Amino acid sequence: MRKNSVSEFELEKQDFKIRLKRGANGGGATSPYDEAPTVTYASPPPAIPVAVAATAAGPATINEVEIKSPMIGTFYRTPSPESASYVEIGSEVNPDTVVCIIEAMKVMNEIKSEVKGVITQVLVENAKPVEFGQPLFKVRPA
Repeated sequence: MRKNSVSEFELEKQDFKIRLKRGANGGGATSPYDEAPTVTYASPPPAIPVAVAATAAGPATINEVEIKSPMIGTFYRTPSPESASYVEIGSEVNPDTVVCIIEAMKVMNEIKSEVKGVITQVLVENAKPVEFGQPLFKVRPA
């Protein structure tokens, strides 16, 4: 900050915010060695519950379980472009049911349900990138 004569810097990205301020009250210090930068971290505001819209399979239920992505990659609902989807809304799944493929570094990884129930929502479009921990499907446990 001293090298480039920057007195204040702020970065905000999704749920992370950092603010750096040099000198007293954000002004530059009288000498480059007088003040160290102060760092302020801001947590995201608490989530406010929002009513969930009904899906094609019926109204949303509180006890739905999310199947989350175990890795970063590209989400595919089918084993090949000309094949049918592994699961659809209303499909019954068990812990060993393959629900999709995530391609990571040219490797196709089969993702299993790991829960017994019925698919109530598909949360990601086919061939779209996904992040680690991103919800892919919602399942009503059986």
